[in-house]
Amino acid sequence: MSVAFDHREPGIPESEWQRARPWATARPLDLDVDVDIDVLIVLAAHPDDETLGAGGLIATAALRGIRVVVVVATDGDASHPDSPTWPRQALARERRVELTRAIDLLAPGSALSFLGLPDGQLREHRKRLTRQVRSAILEETTEDPLRTLVVAPWRGDGHRDHRVLGEVAEEFSAELGHRALGYPIWFWHWAHPSDTGIGTGIATESWTVLTLGRTAHAAKRRALTAHATQVRPLSSAPGDEALIHEGMRAHFERDVEVFVVPASGGGGAESLAPSFFEDFYARHDDPWGFDTRWYEERKRALMMAVLPRAHFRDVLELGCATGALTVELATRADRVLGLDASDEALARAHERLERQGDAEHVTLERATLPSEWPEGEFELIVMSEIGYYWSRSDLLDAARRTVASLSSDGVLVACHWRHAVAEYPGTADDVHATLRDLPGLRLLARHEEEDFFLDVLVHSGTPSVARAAGLVR
Repeated sequence: MSVAFDHREPGIPESEWQRARPWATARPLDLDVDVDIDVLIVLAAHPDDETLGAGGLIATAALRGIRVVVVVATDGDASHPDSPTWPRQALARERRVELTRAIDLLAPGSALSFLGLPDGQLREHRKRLTRQVRSAILEETTEDPLRTLVVAPWRGDGHRDHRVLGEVAEEFSAELGHRALGYPIWFWHWAHPSDTGIGTGIATESWTVLTLGRTAHAAKRRALTAHATQVRPLSSAPGDEALIHEGMRAHFERDVEVFVVPASGGGGAESLAPSFFEDFYARHDDPWGFDTRWYEERKRALMMAVLPRAHFRDVLELGCATGALTVELATRADRVLGLDASDEALARAHERLERQGDAEHVTLERATLPSEWPEGEFELIVMSEIGYYWSRSDLLDAARRTVASLSSDGVLVACHWRHAVAEYPGTADDVHATLRDLPGLRLLARHEEEDFFLDVLVHSGTPSVARAAGLVR
């Protein structure tokens, strides 16, 4: 899942968050009792992330005599790409100065380092980022790893740099045995209070909340002001507008800070409930951008192109959603059965099929998978963008049922988004590793990108496309 938002939009008003206060029932974060640390390492993708998301935590730690280390991945020089008054190099220098001032207000004497990686390109420079973050963390590691707390942008925040840095921080914290937390920033802008809670976009059970004392709260407010290039316009010229407008800034003037506790591997996480999808469809006209994103259109084209046969007898599509892929499968099959757990998704799929016409051979049914599995055999089973919604046990159950439902000449096509999503029980890597290990199946084709896996699996004795066509012996 990816999130599209525009920082120039008003976003969700802080008043709505204050009315809902979804953090009210979250576990409190007490540095004296729950954490008891010697070192706080704060990772930021851009100057100001640390203040927005964890400024109160930094100030609170400093007041308790805890050593604070701040590591900033980029100089944030891409914050105003259309500025007619500030060249990027000058903006980078100024943002370093601002960050230094902000940290002096939050925790005087803290260690501060700048990695100088390209703003907006942490994914492209992930190896270098990983190496430098690892070095920074190892340098501060104590004899007892649990006495170090690492906080970084939450990987589900919707900003690509935040995601990548959050993933790297979680990986090394788990490897080294450190405690770790993620801090949301843009989540407060694009999400809605109804997106929170059990079975929704982000479960509040994974939140921990720091209530800011008067001194720490005041220090954070002063530190926010220190980031002048972000909270105030650079000039009156177009392109120099404030990146953090007043509505956005209000989220960070609360007397609490919310942190997300990373999942402990996902093995025990439950499958997402049907209500998650019903609520998501109710809030979005085009969930996941099926009809508007070139990414989705291209991915469907690749899936159709990789099918090893021109036509199939029976097709089973697991998680057909709004039917964007279903209508294309229908052009290559005698019969198609599409299953989904959401009534709203199925209603939209029916509408799509009616507009398409010539779809009498397509059946859509509501089913909670894998427990409500259809009977019969299928020559083609499509498992697209569904496997990571299942718990480990449900994934294994679905994999076994898939093999049992494939005809003797059956084909399994699986495709999944590779970037981790905090609230999903699994990942594409887990799903495809499980499918590739299924007994009796082999990989006929494998397409791998940074963004998704696309695998075609067949029974062990199934010939390649060229062999089946008699082109080779």
